[in-house]
Amino acid sequence: MRPDDESPPRGSPLKFILLLPYIALLWLPFYNHAQPPFLGFPFFYWYQFRWVPLTSLILYIVYRWVR
Repeated sequence: MRPDDESPPRGSPLKFILLLPYIALLWLPFYNHAQPPFLGFPFFYWYQFRWVPLTSLILYIVYRWVR
């Protein structure tokens, strides 16, 4: 890292968005049902599949911000 680069403080609040996928998938009663289906997949499955790319995007954003 170059000395002229400013990095956010180590306790950056942006790191807390890393908790979003964890909380969203931990709270099972929210998505433990079949409706509405999407392309034949019950809500239970496509909700979890949706979080795979979203989590990758969140990790990338936080990495770029904190790095």
